Amino acid sequence: MNELAGAPSRNVVPGAYRGVAVTSVECDLDEESLERHFIGREAYRRTRFIVIRNGSQTAVAAVHKVSGDPLFSPITGLQLLVGPADCVYLEDPEVDTAIPTALAHAAASGAPDKRGVVVQGRYGHVSFIIDPSPLRVTVREVTPPYPAKLLDQVRRVLALAEHLPPIELVPDVVELDTLARSRRSESYLLPCRGGGVAVEGATTDYLDEHPDRREWTLIGCERSEQIHEWFYGERAPQVDICPWKRTGGTGAILAKCCLLESHIEVDDRRVIVPWGASLAQISEALTTLVDEWEPSWAPA
Repeated sequence: MNELAGAPSRNVVPGAYRGVAVTSVECDLDEESLERHFIGREAYRRTRFIVIRNGSQTAVAAVHKVSGDPLFSPITGLQLLVGPADCVYLEDPEVDTAIPTALAHAAASGAPDKRGVVVQGRYGHVSFIIDPSPLRVTVREVTPPYPAKLLDQVRRVLALAEHLPPIELVPDVVELDTLARSRRSESYLLPCRGGGVAVEGATTDYLDEHPDRREWTLIGCERSEQIHEWFYGERAPQVDICPWKRTGGTGAILAKCCLLESHIEVDDRRVIVPWGASLAQISEALTTLVDEWEPSWAPA
């Protein structure tokens, strides 16, 4: 019997923790012993997986039943997904076990050398992850403000993302004053005062305040140049801060651009969101990245 035929070979997580039963046995946790123990016994109609414990040992199995229609139905087959040598049981009340990324983080911090990690988390709910291999997503941003806004938004979305595979964030954050020092000037013009940036040893003005024109270097993006040209009739020497235009890096990349106002875009499998993206747009962007980089992933 192969209950998980066609399922992903990594990042195996249940579609819902209500499909995971937990039980203790006195038999060995090999597949043959577990088949003898479970086949013929009844299981609840929602049960698809069983976390099986014998003392400190833990295993995870998928089960097949006669039918999923009645409240309980006899088990007709069992597939051992991960045995006790490769599995561990963790208790962490801060982990929401409905969130694949949270399960992967718990596995990485609590049992990085194990194929299977069962987590008893928030609300006492139990779920598991097998062969965790999170999708690495590089998030490109500039600071201030602090925390780096796009990175913080992505973290907030992932904390609730039951529909996304495990994701590991790779921050690619550059400080505005570091960018400013790449082009020495006695005077800098920043897009706005909101970020609180001031470059030591130079005068600092803010474009949104429409200051009197001086010989400055603009630390901003294409939209800032357009506003500068509108205000003063010409463009300014510039250090471009646009995360979208930042070069280098491979794999899944999420960035933002001030030229986008109401939609996200895909550029060479990178996803770009508006500078003032909402959490809904961030969620859409992450879903798009997953479609590009992990199109076959689905909960087991």
